[in-house]
Amino acid sequence: MPVRVLITGVSGYVGSALVPRLVRDGHAVRGFARSPERVDAAGVELDDLVLGDAVTGAGLERALDGVQVAYFLIHSMSGPGATAFADQERQAAERFATAAAAAGVRRIVYLGGLVPADGAVSRHLASRLVVEEAVLAAAPQSIALRASIVIGARSRSFRFLVRLIDRLPVLALPAWRGNRTQPIDGRDVLEFLARAATAPAALGGRSWDIAGPEVMSYQELLERIAEAMLVDRPKLGLGVTMTPVASVVAAAVAGEDPGLITPLMESLEHDLLPRTQDAAPAFGVRLHGFAAAVERALRELEALEEVGAR
Repeated sequence: MPVRVLITGVSGYVGSALVPRLVRDGHAVRGFARSPERVDAAGVELDDLVLGDAVTGAGLERALDGVQVAYFLIHSMSGPGATAFADQERQAAERFATAAAAAGVRRIVYLGGLVPADGAVSRHLASRLVVEEAVLAAAPQSIALRASIVIGARSRSFRFLVRLIDRLPVLALPAWRGNRTQPIDGRDVLEFLARAATAPAALGGRSWDIAGPEVMSYQELLERIAEAMLVDRPKLGLGVTMTPVASVVAAAVAGEDPGLITPLMESLEHDLLPRTQDAAPAFGVRLHGFAAAVERALRELEALEEVGAR
């Protein structure tokens, strides 16, 4: 049954892709963003847009009015200082959760990150857990989805890896190269999110780990992306991590913000694997393989920017 939906972060990679998917399913979709220019730049066609700022709480009451399902897709991964993004995410999540509860929202859907089994979480993942706890407590049927690296042309983590492979003459692989993860196709993430809008109540009130069908080390991840890019880069295995220094260098090479890359690279220092494999059957999602995901993402990325190695 169609519902009235709010998508925060509607100008971002996931939010902008989710709009047409939910409209296609017959849902009434409202967007929430800081500026109409950012929404237009993302190519989002949306008649119902509320302007505001979740960090300050501006516009939330109006945005959530009459909404049954709200997507919280706001991530603050940059900013000065070691804790800037975490503080912003916490403030935004708490204000959003309070406003959603007051508006009587039935379900909040959140996309966070997989958590290491040993409990050692990076700043990035710790921040995601704080947000997850806030949204799960705010509405009884809320659903938190946890994913590792998302393979998609507009996924900043995937673009970062592609640019490193493209621009570095030698791939220096830190000590975390042997750690494992299960990257997921961006199309599958979108499918999980879309199905979460009307998933049975029994699936709510908890987090779900979503992942692709293949387990691989980070070294294998880079090697397989490089293979799909038709390049063969010499590799240098390092016995140390050096994340604070390496992340700054890698960010400069990839043309990215160190405020984003440093916490992301901290997350690579542990295995990031799903606790269980039950999410796909529970939500009825058929998963794409890694090779198909990378080929599609590279093809779409080439339409957005030059990928020299191809």
